[in-house]
Amino acid sequence: MKSGNVFLDAGSGDGFISLKASEIVGENGKVYAVDVYEPSMDILRQKIEEKDLKNLNPVLADITSRIPVESKSVDVYFTANVFHGIVGNDELDSTMKEINRVLKDDAILAIVEFIKTEGTPGPPMDVRLEPQDVLDNIEKYGFQLKEIKETGPYHYLVLASRK
Repeated sequence: MKSGNVFLDAGSGDGFISLKASEIVGENGKVYAVDVYEPSMDILRQKIEEKDLKNLNPVLADITSRIPVESKSVDVYFTANVFHGIVGNDELDSTMKEINRVLKDDAILAIVEFIKTEGTPGPPMDVRLEPQDVLDNIEKYGFQLKEIKETGPYHYLVLASRK
């Protein structure tokens, strides 16, 4: 991600990542913070107002269906601690079709998930995904692995692009 990019934070919650992303993309970029939970969006709206951010747009929407964002407009689609729920709730097909709709052809899909290790914070072990599970799921929708990174003691990041 760089200055001028369009960044979509899917399942943004109260916008911790979105706020950081708005600094990186700068005034020429744009951030969409998308979440279905209204109280989290209210918290984010307040932070946006306090910081007078013009490039951060809170969007109340369900990422598993149509997001009110233009087709082929997003450089980076980011989601943290959400993908295991999409897979577990059998919402992968609708979600991945929407991801493919909003992403530019040369865009990045970034998925952060909990490591699958007993005794670590996160959801139950049976719903956690190994990095290979994430990759297997997204490859069916035209994505290929760019990189897998550790992102602290409890998470990993899968970076993918279109084939």
